[in-house]
Amino acid sequence: MKKQLFKSVFIVIVALISTLSIGCKTDTSPEDYLRTVFNNLNQIQSATYFSRVQGFAPGDTSASTSGQYFVKEYNNPSDTTIGASFVKLRPKDLSKMSFCYDGNMRATAFEDGKYIVVDSFELNNLPFRPLTPPFFNYIKSILRYTLETKDSVTVTMKDYGDSVFCRIIIFNNMQVEFFGKAFYCKDSYGFEEVISIYEIWINKSNNLPYRYRREMSHDISEVNCKGLEINKIDIKDFKAVDYFMPDYSIQMYNKGVNRSPGKDLTGQVAPDWVLKDVNNQEVSLDKLKSKVVMIQFTSVSCGPCRASIPFLKQLVKEFDIKDFDFVAIEGFNRNTNVLSGYQRRNDFNYRFLASTEAVTKAYQIKAVPVFYILDENRTIRKVIRGYGKDITDKEIRDAINELI
Repeated sequence: MKKQLFKSVFIVIVALISTLSIGCKTDTSPEDYLRTVFNNLNQIQSATYFSRVQGFAPGDTSASTSGQYFVKEYNNPSDTTIGASFVKLRPKDLSKMSFCYDGNMRATAFEDGKYIVVDSFELNNLPFRPLTPPFFNYIKSILRYTLETKDSVTVTMKDYGDSVFCRIIIFNNMQVEFFGKAFYCKDSYGFEEVISIYEIWINKSNNLPYRYRREMSHDISEVNCKGLEINKIDIKDFKAVDYFMPDYSIQMYNKGVNRSPGKDLTGQVAPDWVLKDVNNQEVSLDKLKSKVVMIQFTSVSCGPCRASIPFLKQLVKEFDIKDFDFVAIEGFNRNTNVLSGYQRRNDFNYRFLASTEAVTKAYQIKAVPVFYILDENRTIRKVIRGYGKDITDKEIRDAINELI
């Protein structure tokens, strides 16, 4: 994995040089200030806080996903992966866990089916453990990388009086993600632009971060931290299983699927629906008269879904409307502005509809993308989950041609 052989470059807005004040000093350099923040983060052995997590599709200002949690975060040197353990609880009921990681396994709770998926990483062939580290551990990894890397990095800082804004841009031919340390991830979605931007907001009263924003070519995430208490809890008291809800069943992680795909609908008549597009126009399944119809359940926040768009646009051009029709359905997001912006930026030549909870449930949608290929009787003849360029393209084309 080749790194660009450039030293980190710290770029600071000119006005900041005379205004940035750290610990009553006016001559603190941006690099020295980040070291101060990094050292402060190293003093955190445990923390509790309320966390607001948002996800955005690139180009959107409205969040496509949002969640709130109460987090207990522990420094855990015995964990050689991310170096932390943590649990995310539902803020309205702290007896209910959403997610936890204890250094040996991760556990994800699903309220809709009342089950917990436990992953001990035995089936994971990635060089890292696929989980987003807790807030302070995550930023500590970003700052460590920024201060030590030989990659080409720019750091822009700005003083806002009671806070400092820090923008880190990483120039690399691969995306740089952080799972305890920096990992160079080859773009698997086929996007032309590969970017890695990390923005951090730091409270000047304690020189600790309270917000970050991560921006990649395929998605954007943002986390806000409030109600912070430091070093009030002890990792010796943390046991992940203590947070497992007794009325939830336990399932083991299976072949990379984080939640059950639901009942196989192959061979059944496709559930009927009447849905609306971004212009509030109704479209119904029974009005589609082509011999073969394909439905894709997608999401504006899904990288593989976005990667499939060029293929789907080409696919629509390849077939006559009497033989084949295609509809994409956003499975989870109901924000019309988000959906409209997503359609506009991707210039769809096919219908893009917003699902309802009932339709998403009827089609057993737990994760996206999922492709349903229907014959002329609207029987589901094939279900394809996930998307891989070329492989999925061929599988879809072959299934369509077989039915025409």
